[in-house]
Amino acid sequence: MLRDCQNSEIIQQMTESFEEGQHGVIYDEYLVDNLVALLTSMSDSQVRAFRHTSTLAAMKLMTGLVRVSLSVSVQKDNSQRQYEAERAKGLSHRAPGKLEGLLQQLREFQEKQEELESLMNGIFKGVFVHRYRDLVPEIRAICIEEMGQWMHHYSASFLTDGYLKYIGWTLHDKQGEVRLKCLLALKGLYCCRGTAAQMEFFTSRFKERMVSMVLDKEPQVAVEAVRLLTLILQNMEDVLTDSDCESIFPLVYASSRPLAAAAGEFLYRKLLAPAECAQGGEPEERRQAARAFFRSLLCFFIESEFHDHAAYLVDSLWDCAAPLLKDWQVLTGLLLEEPSVEGLGDRQESALIMILVASMRQATEGHPPVGRFSGKKVFSARERKMQAEDRLKLTQHLIPLLPHLLTKFSADAEKVVPLLEAPRYLDLALYSTGRLEKYLELLLAQLWEVVDKHTDAEVLGEASQTLHLLCQPELAFYSRADLARSRLMDHLADKFQHKATDLLQASFLEEEDAYSMAATLKRIAIFHSAHDLTPWRFFEPCMHLLHHAVDTGEVPQEVVVSAMTCSYFSLLWELAHLSGSAAEPLPSQEQLLGLKEQVVSFCSLCQSCLMNMDHKVKEQAFLLLSDLLLILGPQSSRGGGGGHPALLPPELEYQAELALQFQLAGFIVDHVFSHCQAQDSEEEEEALQIEQLHQRRNLLAGFCKLIVYGVLELSAASDVFKYYSKFYDDYGDIIKETLNRARQIDRTEWAHTLLLSLQQLLTQLFLEQGPGGVDSAAFQEIRDLARRFSLLFGLHQLQNRSALVVLHKAGIKFAFQEAGSSNAQLGLVNLPFLELLSEFSPRLMHPDKAPLLSYRMMMRQSHLSSEESEASRWASFLIYQRSLSPQEGADPQRDLEVKGRPRPAAKRRRLDGG
Repeated sequence: MLRDCQNSEIIQQMTESFEEGQHGVIYDEYLVDNLVALLTSMSDSQVRAFRHTSTLAAMKLMTGLVRVSLSVSVQKDNSQRQYEAERAKGLSHRAPGKLEGLLQQLREFQEKQEELESLMNGIFKGVFVHRYRDLVPEIRAICIEEMGQWMHHYSASFLTDGYLKYIGWTLHDKQGEVRLKCLLALKGLYCCRGTAAQMEFFTSRFKERMVSMVLDKEPQVAVEAVRLLTLILQNMEDVLTDSDCESIFPLVYASSRPLAAAAGEFLYRKLLAPAECAQGGEPEERRQAARAFFRSLLCFFIESEFHDHAAYLVDSLWDCAAPLLKDWQVLTGLLLEEPSVEGLGDRQESALIMILVASMRQATEGHPPVGRFSGKKVFSARERKMQAEDRLKLTQHLIPLLPHLLTKFSADAEKVVPLLEAPRYLDLALYSTGRLEKYLELLLAQLWEVVDKHTDAEVLGEASQTLHLLCQPELAFYSRADLARSRLMDHLADKFQHKATDLLQASFLEEEDAYSMAATLKRIAIFHSAHDLTPWRFFEPCMHLLHHAVDTGEVPQEVVVSAMTCSYFSLLWELAHLSGSAAEPLPSQEQLLGLKEQVVSFCSLCQSCLMNMDHKVKEQAFLLLSDLLLILGPQSSRGGGGGHPALLPPELEYQAELALQFQLAGFIVDHVFSHCQAQDSEEEEEALQIEQLHQRRNLLAGFCKLIVYGVLELSAASDVFKYYSKFYDDYGDIIKETLNRARQIDRTEWAHTLLLSLQQLLTQLFLEQGPGGVDSAAFQEIRDLARRFSLLFGLHQLQNRSALVVLHKAGIKFAFQEAGSSNAQLGLVNLPFLELLSEFSPRLMHPDKAPLLSYRMMMRQSHLSSEESEASRWASFLIYQRSLSPQEGADPQRDLEVKGRPRPAAKRRRLDGG
């Protein structure tokens, strides 16, 4: 045609014959038959590329044949019906020749179908049966994916146990990609009740495997497994047992949002969706349906082990049940109902309040809770508009009800904390519109009531944040909120001054007065963290209390902790005024000196508390002192790198004295790396263990920041680095980050610090166990730590070259250091240090090894007289010498072990020049 016809003629002929000839090549007994034979042969090739490509082509060809076969089957059925209808007519009503024509057409369709089945059977047995278990996972995935298409499009022929078993077997595949294709194929089958009903035997046989896949190590496989089980739940009754469902329900609290959302939909369909049956009915019916939904949700939430993770549960259900979760009228109505036959219990009320606040946050912010990974989400214009509408509806509904909710639950700390969080999700500007001003006064009154009733730090902190939110200067009602804050602070200041005077004069307080004093000061300290209370001048009376506590030891520790915290925030607000806007006048020299005196006085008192107070006071003193030293360190007064300006005047820079640095390091050793504390904590409850570990991590992080930002000398880090291996499970991430950051500051000094850590550990070992400690497990632990330290030098030999040389020289010098005069008989007690030093030898460059060998020999010559008496220790000397020998490998111990082994043939040929 290309040779003999014009383009227009070719297009015309193709157009006219398109419908008749689109499948003609299938039945010519040449093209497709030979193509199938070629692909079948190639799919058995040892060459992976041939096998992969031919399998893909064969499977795609099979899918095309399945579609054609389905079309032929439909045409054959239509012809069969027409033939039966024509034959049922009487002889007088039959069209001449029509019956014969229909019969001939039926025979043609039968022949086509038989030929198609022959081709498909050839591809299936010749390619699929062999390649669905191919060594290459991509090939196995292709086979399963295409089989799912066959079953979905032509279920009458392929949806049988003979074909389904291949998918069932492949559910156990080692590769997640293949397992995922199995699940996707099954989803296409279970999504329809008709096909799902035909899979009862398959479901009963492989259900256990499908349920177990919800815990698959591949996240996407787990997600699709849950979605598949949701389809089974919807389209097959009584297949999933309670035990099956209970293995899926906890996944609503998973850290992966796709998995949690899939589990949330399963939970909704299984337990909560029946309440939706009346959603399309009358308002009262919808209200009753929503009430039933929340009651079912509460039952699940309370019975689950994660009853304090409402935000995770709400986020999991948001995609499928957002309209119900945003039913603010029903939520608040349930909470404000008086106790009755249908009233909520105490635990149900707490749970419902958490769900209410979590749904408010989800509706107005749209982000998953902290710790749940979903990737960065960019909201569309439609989503932002919906969030604004939800915030407006929520604000209009909740502003009048929030004071009533606080009134009802103000005495219960567990319930009032989330309720105090609610205003941050409202449009506060609406308080100054319409008739809503009175509710602002009611809310402020309730805040006063809450502060007056509670001493719990969480409640007071949330109340402080809420009041800070209401006291934003840009709000129209700022003056009213600020007045309420001033009255509250006046009230607390009067109580504090009265009790403080009594304490300072009487030297002790009655137990009730001491409690009242501690509670008042605690409230002031917590509010001082969010509000500038400088006009009330709390610094001086708090410092008087601290001086009195240090001098007499008669002040309760709760009072000391709060007074210390209040003084700290007073200093911070003073410093904030100095680094405020450019419009403010510069502070005078007298002001700077006065503030510096306050800083020195406060740090001195904290240092005294570190030495002489109880554990709780020491912890607070350490945290406040480390934060303040960081704020007043060189980074703030001299400016950071990259042109960042100084945050504070140079006059306010405060450098910790050497004694204070030692004291801070000693505190870390005693309170973070304490063996006794670790043993005692094993007997505590799990929740308490976690809380104590979190506190110790905070203490360690505070100390490490002082090192990283140059407040403490880098050598102070040795008291942390030496515990890297021993406490790796608890603090490994913090110490590793400190090691990396310290290396960036000064590589040579960092190497000295690593060396100092090992020296301290070895010295401590010999003090405890004597020279025999070299043979103990403790020495092996030190050597393991040295090996870890050596790995930190990485592969950047040029960058670390000088630091490594300095480390080796200092280490050699330490090893040949003789004991003091009082222990002269011990001789070269530190020689085993060379064995630790050998762990760093593989990181040296070859040109540096010879000078170090010479330096080592020079040190040895000066101690030849000790060699005979120190024979056992000179073994370490030989190990180190071997680690520096050019002909030896990286690890001296490994070199000793591999000697005598035959060299592989390939290596022998290379070495022989082959």
